[in-house]
Amino acid sequence: MREGRLMMNKDIQKSESGNQEGQEPQKEDKPSSLMEKIQQLGQTNVPQLSSDSRIHCLTIIGQIEGHLALPPQNKTTKYEHLIPQLVAIEQNPKIEGVLIILNTVGGDVEAGLAISEMMATLSKPTVSIVLGGGHSIGVPIAVSCDYSFIAETATMTIHPIRLTGLVIGVPATFEYLDKMQDRVVNFVTKHSNITEEKFKDLMFAKGNLTRDIGTNVVGPDAVEYGLIDEVGGLGQAMKKLNELIDQSKDASEGLIQ
Repeated sequence: MREGRLMMNKDIQKSESGNQEGQEPQKEDKPSSLMEKIQQLGQTNVPQLSSDSRIHCLTIIGQIEGHLALPPQNKTTKYEHLIPQLVAIEQNPKIEGVLIILNTVGGDVEAGLAISEMMATLSKPTVSIVLGGGHSIGVPIAVSCDYSFIAETATMTIHPIRLTGLVIGVPATFEYLDKMQDRVVNFVTKHSNITEEKFKDLMFAKGNLTRDIGTNVVGPDAVEYGLIDEVGGLGQAMKKLNELIDQSKDASEGLIQ
């Protein structure tokens, strides 16, 4: 009986030690919620930002993914990730300004316009900076902020709306594309200093793009056309955003008094 009890105790100890050993790697391998957010979104979410910072940085890189999922090898910015973040920014009293960093090739038109409209209607000061490229539907996003910067070597491609997939009827398809294009043109001209005529001239220009119509606008030219406010980098963008935040606070304090 004694030997039997000793054997049972040893088996129990082995099983307990085995369970402990099996649980330890799980704790080590399990990523934190912060790491998961970095892997999924490429950035931390709003509530976990430093309490010392009053500026939230929002990056829009790669291709803007809309209603259809792009192949996994594509670098994408998912609009269903950006929209909740913009809502959280609007609700968070600790965040007083937003810096939008753009390096995008464009993407889904409706998704890009949705992001642009949300940025344009934020109650907090916003500044955008185009680094590398802000092409296609990235143009409305860049001009949607209160003030916009573009790096000296950055470019913005302005071209007509393209439609991929099955075309049902030529007249109906043309009318649909024309109305969608008007939405983009109206938004850009409303939120920048470029005229509708000049923007359409750039959009339908021939000979500037290989095998296509449109214009590739470099940093200083974008400012000359009135599309972007100023040529500058990160330092200038941060300085301007802090100025806008201070002006906004002074205005709100004046209203309260």
